[in-house]
Amino acid sequence: MTPDEYCQEKTQQSSSSFYYSFLFLTPQQRQAMTALYAFCREVDDVVDECSDPQVAASKLNWWRHEVNELFNGQPNHPVARALQTSINHYPLQQDYFQELITGMEMDLHTSQYPDFNALSLYCYRVAGVVGLLTIAILGYQNKQTIEYAKKLGTALQLINILRDVKEDTLRGRFYIPQDELKRFELSNNDLAAGKSGARALELFKFQAHRAEQFYQDAFKALPPEDRYAQRTGIIMAEIYYALLKKIQQKNYPVLEQRVKVAKLKKLWIAWRTARREYRLNLKKQP
Repeated sequence: MTPDEYCQEKTQQSSSSFYYSFLFLTPQQRQAMTALYAFCREVDDVVDECSDPQVAASKLNWWRHEVNELFNGQPNHPVARALQTSINHYPLQQDYFQELITGMEMDLHTSQYPDFNALSLYCYRVAGVVGLLTIAILGYQNKQTIEYAKKLGTALQLINILRDVKEDTLRGRFYIPQDELKRFELSNNDLAAGKSGARALELFKFQAHRAEQFYQDAFKALPPEDRYAQRTGIIMAEIYYALLKKIQQKNYPVLEQRVKVAKLKKLWIAWRTARREYRLNLKKQP
């Protein structure tokens, strides 16, 4: 199995929204984005699948070393070897890969966040930097697109957090800020017990509103001249937005189940969005 085949398999194993947005990339961009996503999966799986924090920390340190080896031209892991092609073609910053690993490390040491300011740092590290790496692969002209990438990464992570409330509590992780739980007269124990009701509903509405605000702010920050180049990220965002809307329409059942968007619906959203962005781009042509 080649490094690219390994990354492709790693991507297809997940029902992620990333996969559907990759369908509209050039072959070179698809290779780079698939390798990037496979890297994200590898380091995320270290934290999720290792029951011993010390073992997980050791594995993440190995990945830190592997990133250094990658940027020195001597990668070993199939994912890093696939990324070698990417860094040869695109301006991918080593610091962003290390920042992502730091974000994963936070899950080994932090099980809750006192306020949104603390949570926003986590969101930046595990999602914002992925956005920054993504725009480097897709290409942009205006530096304002950097702000778009950060805000969109945070928006998508906040949607993930809302979707995964039940799953995360089973792992002993509580991403909803503690001061906001207190404001709605709830606790970690209430979430762990699956305690629904009016207060929980208002709490989740509040979380959804903030995610939607970051989503809207991200697109306000996206310069028109970079919109078509960034259409893959827009496709991804549309799929996540459909997930947020489904959670809202089902009245926030996140303590009982994990809400999903069907694969066929994701494919339809990807096609519809790609078609819309193509038409918008045609209208800009002289």
